Amino acid sequence: MTNSKPETRPSLRTWLAVISLALGAAIIVTTEFLPVGFLPNVSADLHVSLGVAGLMVLVPGLSAAIAAPLVIVGAGRLDRRRMILVLGLLVAVSNLLASVAPTFFVVLLARVFLGIAIGGFWAVVPPLGFRLAGPRAGTRATSIILAGLSAGTVVGLPAGQLLGHLIGWRATFAGAAGAAILIVAAQRVLLPELSSGGSMRFGHLAKVFRVPMARTVLVVGAVVTVGQFSASTFVTPFLLQKADLASDLATVLFLGYGLAGIVGTLLGSALVARSRIWTFVGAAASFGVVLVFLPALSGAPITVSVLFVVWGLIWGLVPLALQTLMLTTTPDAPEASAAVLMSVLQLAIAVGSALGGLLVDSAGLSLVFIVGGIIAIVAGLVASVARHGV
Repeated sequence: MTNSKPETRPSLRTWLAVISLALGAAIIVTTEFLPVGFLPNVSADLHVSLGVAGLMVLVPGLSAAIAAPLVIVGAGRLDRRRMILVLGLLVAVSNLLASVAPTFFVVLLARVFLGIAIGGFWAVVPPLGFRLAGPRAGTRATSIILAGLSAGTVVGLPAGQLLGHLIGWRATFAGAAGAAILIVAAQRVLLPELSSGGSMRFGHLAKVFRVPMARTVLVVGAVVTVGQFSASTFVTPFLLQKADLASDLATVLFLGYGLAGIVGTLLGSALVARSRIWTFVGAAASFGVVLVFLPALSGAPITVSVLFVVWGLIWGLVPLALQTLMLTTTPDAPEASAAVLMSVLQLAIAVGSALGGLLVDSAGLSLVFIVGGIIAIVAGLVASVARHGV
């Protein structure tokens, strides 16, 4: 007979705190991918090629990859609540600087600041779902936080597409800065103190790589992310130029893509509970197939529209599957594993965006989607081979 007490259910305030973290995720992802909706506008206004304009997506990914381990180690025993608030303010600063940038170089500098915020946020926040809600409700809390990824896409891609044309890309960045400040204010009220649980050292990060299954998760996560972002960075010109869709319809599709991603992430908690690895395998292979066939179907706008939304639904499963795989593979080092995973994934975003930019400028839009799809399928195949032990 045990004396252990049943786990208490999370309070309303706890769920509100979780939602505030989801909103923080949403504004970060919104800011990261706002430029995808108005790449042609920035390209024209600042006199750079479309491929060079894509650096606005590459640079935050690269700087986040570097920042994630540095921020988590440099933070030491700093309260995680305070860290989250500071990182949220850095998102606001990045947006404000981009909104007044006189040159493309200054825009990229602003995006470096964003990358630091991204790296720090995603190194600290994913394990907090379990800390706030407890073991039983932790997966649900994590899925809500990660739904902010898709929510950011809901806002980011349509906002970039629509507001970039209505009020200009500079005013759009300024609006994102205001939203970031409001979310930080809400987090200041709702989040409890979150002690670090000890200082992090680079040695703790290195130990993550010594876990065989953790290495596998990092590899397949990096590969699938390269495939995703080599294509998604240039989806606006694909829809407008190859699929010949009107700008208004493209905006609606971006909204559908993001909403489908939220649904995929929230429903994915049940799939992940059954099998983390098979959820990832199925999602990676499925959206890879969608990407491969999109260029061939560009003459059928209705089919392209449906597949685009399906892509969002399937992709919504991937971040949740990767995060839960990583956290369950390294249960004794949640912050270290989250920092390493974020660093690897953000580097993969940078590589994917760079690969997409090279292909766009040298071979055209269609090949970007075919190559991205093949890469995603490869990630699923590798994961299926390495599934034992997960």
